[in-house]
Amino acid sequence: MEFILMAYVKETGWDSLTPEQQKQGMAAYTAYTKSLADSGVLKANRRLGFSAGASTLRAKDGKTQVLDGPYSDSKEQLGGFYIIDVKDRAEAMRWAEKCPAVGHGILEVRELPAQ
Repeated sequence: MEFILMAYVKETGWDSLTPEQQKQGMAAYTAYTKSLADSGVLKANRRLGFSAGASTLRAKDGKTQVLDGPYSDSKEQLGGFYIIDVKDRAEAMRWAEKCPAVGHGILEVRELPAQ
């Protein structure tokens, strides 16, 4: 079963960290990604660009509206994701609990249904 782990973090939080804290943060994500890869469950992962560079589209009255920036204003923004292939939701949750984002943001876990 495939699951997506979506990390919502406070984008401006990175700049408030000391260089040593940033180094530790990068090391934690690198180690987590390596453990997923080494176990054979990692299918894909990416860090996303800042939400200020996003565009949001929606149709209203038959016309497409394009908005600059993220759709909603919230404390955390979608910062990246992992797609994993595991035997069940329980295993996905065990991997999710280990993600560094849990310590400073929100991690959303969703099943990716077979197509």
